[in-house]
Amino acid sequence: MIALNDYLIVSAVLFSLGLLGLMIHRRSIIHLLMSIELLLLAVNTNFIAFSYYFHSIAGQVFVFFILGVAAVEAAIGLAILLVLFRAKHDVDVDSLTSLKG
Repeated sequence: MIALNDYLIVSAVLFSLGLLGLMIHRRSIIHLLMSIELLLLAVNTNFIAFSYYFHSIAGQVFVFFILGVAAVEAAIGLAILLVLFRAKHDVDVDSLTSLKG
């Protein structure tokens, strides 16, 4: 049987990789979106591990809400990325200094 500590270590590694990706890859929007997904995956892993450990279903319910938020975030983020690429022909975050409607 896998202990709770193992899940927490995996979650901490995923969270640190996501945080490191947010700090290092600040230029590409795609890298930023993938790093945010890693952060959300780490949180989901914690919720599932604690839900199993405490024999409660509440953590699993939160995971479904987070998955819904992650799906919406990915869809909206990729739609914004597509619009910006069509307008600027670049996905570099630094080139997006002026956002005019």
